[in-house]
Amino acid sequence: MSQNRPISSFIEKHYLHFNAAALVDAAKGYKKHLAEGKKMMVTLAGAMSTGELGISFAEMIRQDKVHIISCTGANLEEDIMNLVAHSHYRRIPNYRDLTPEQEWELLGNHLNRVTDTCIPEEEAFRRLQAHLFKVWKDAEDNGERLFPHEFMFRMINSGDLKQYYEIDPKNSWMIAAAEKNMPMVVPGWEDSTMGNIFASYVLTGELKASTMKSGIEYMVWLADWYTENAGTEGIGFFQIGGGIAGDFPICVVPMLHQDLERDNVPFWSYFCQISDSTTSYGSYSGAVPNEKITWGKLSIETPKYIVESDATIVAPLIFAYVLEW
Repeated sequence: MSQNRPISSFIEKHYLHFNAAALVDAAKGYKKHLAEGKKMMVTLAGAMSTGELGISFAEMIRQDKVHIISCTGANLEEDIMNLVAHSHYRRIPNYRDLTPEQEWELLGNHLNRVTDTCIPEEEAFRRLQAHLFKVWKDAEDNGERLFPHEFMFRMINSGDLKQYYEIDPKNSWMIAAAEKNMPMVVPGWEDSTMGNIFASYVLTGELKASTMKSGIEYMVWLADWYTENAGTEGIGFFQIGGGIAGDFPICVVPMLHQDLERDNVPFWSYFCQISDSTTSYGSYSGAVPNEKITWGKLSIETPKYIVESDATIVAPLIFAYVLEW
């Protein structure tokens, strides 16, 4: 086994069939896509930031293996929460055994549970709240309107959070993204913790809703970005999980084709989804890639992969393979 790329060598030797083989095929397809000079979007759903995907994803960003990100509001903020409050997180391996009374006790201790990990409200949410409010308010006072991720980038790049860092900053994908001013869309940001907090300031009259750019504005921005960056070959689409983080951006291609009636707009030119959802009961998140052909998102020629497995296991392995680890 190669000492220079031990993880990749292990995967190539042992991952030969079924979901394991699909993982290798998708990883090889990802590398081929980049080698051909094409760009890649990565979409983050679920609780990947709290799962500390940043350990591998930040390096993907630094090495230009990803060129645009779509993520939920939760993933946007939870990477920063882990950055500033890691030592206060509490892991509960026996979470399946908790009674409702024990869950209530966690609430009373301001510990919000995500599967086996509790995010500490005071050290995570409230620590960021004061700094974010200042960024929001300063922008509003200056007549600025920004996207949710741009406010986060501004807060990170100010250096105000460095006093709180509790992990190696190289393991924060948001720091890596902020340093590159990574193109990003955050659809449905309003349902995140910081989105709720922003709404509370609107309700009290301390901020205006218009200070935060909207989801429609994200879609309009994405349409322009895709048009400028897709060339004739198209952009790749690497989807972790399901939900709005993937559903929102993938629609930009059929919108350009069908609603704007533009010609020569390339389809997404690589597609991979890691999901544990199934196709039964009309699940869109579990739909096989071929279904997306009928919606004008993928072409017949688009390389298509689906790894039906746990993204917290699969995504770091694929990233390790792309990074030659």
